[in-house]
Amino acid sequence: MKKFLLATFFLAASAAPLAAQQQILPLYTGTIPNSKPNKSVTETAEKRPDGGEFVRQVVQPKLLVYPAPADKANGTAVVVCPGGGYGILSMVNEGYQVAEKLNAMGITVFVLKYRLPDDRTQPDRSIAPLLDVQQAIRMVREQAAKFNINPNRIGVAGFSAGGHLASTAGTHFAKPVGNKPGPTSVRPDFLILAYPVITFADSLTHGGSRDNLVGKNASAEQIKLYSNELQVSAQTPPTFLVHSEDDEVVPVQNSLLFYQACLHHKVPVEMHLYPKGGHGYGFYNRTTKDDWAERLRNWLDMNGWLTK
Repeated sequence: MKKFLLATFFLAASAAPLAAQQQILPLYTGTIPNSKPNKSVTETAEKRPDGGEFVRQVVQPKLLVYPAPADKANGTAVVVCPGGGYGILSMVNEGYQVAEKLNAMGITVFVLKYRLPDDRTQPDRSIAPLLDVQQAIRMVREQAAKFNINPNRIGVAGFSAGGHLASTAGTHFAKPVGNKPGPTSVRPDFLILAYPVITFADSLTHGGSRDNLVGKNASAEQIKLYSNELQVSAQTPPTFLVHSEDDEVVPVQNSLLFYQACLHHKVPVEMHLYPKGGHGYGFYNRTTKDDWAERLRNWLDMNGWLTK
């Protein structure tokens, strides 16, 4: 885990100032689904010497809203899932800084502070993060007019384990989890996956993410269910992937597997691989002069998501 933390939460000193957050929205009103009371568990936030922020033990999931500047807003929205191995949330480089970059493209951003798997507060820890990201998509879609966004232009971005959650949202939408999901679609319109955990297969997965979500003694059925390369279908949203070949935390084969599955099912997909960069750099891979945010901008533009 120590190696994972050191690799995952690298912050670039050249990062832009953080976007202006305007609102904090609770994901649920009333009782939170798949929850049980435990007064000993409370959310904590740790400020890091490098400027990062690690959030743990989320009990009340929330959306942090970052509206696009009025002169740039194009009606597209992205729900952002920070990474952290399903054990913590890296809120700066995989949350706030992501909002900054996407706001500059005219995109309204909703950084999701989702529940991390925890048997103390959840009857079924394996579905808690998915419940939250599906509710986030549902909520943004239902309130699209309020945020001046197009309900058919809502993407999900995820980094590392957040990429696993985003890819789960993009492959498990046909049967939403929860007792009363309602009629609103929880299918993202596109996916942005940065150095994502995709597979739970022994040889390629990030063990901490898998163990935190489904446990060390997960059944073969659960391993298959959350190996998202096996869940891709023709209805999986168009996908953008970025990864580094020297990633020692989440092997690059995770992105390759998802890319190949998208090709097989004729899902539009674009992938960018960098020789170096390691893991956890957010939008700031300082080993290259190439800015993958510009590759992303081109892809979004090509698909019409930056058109006003």
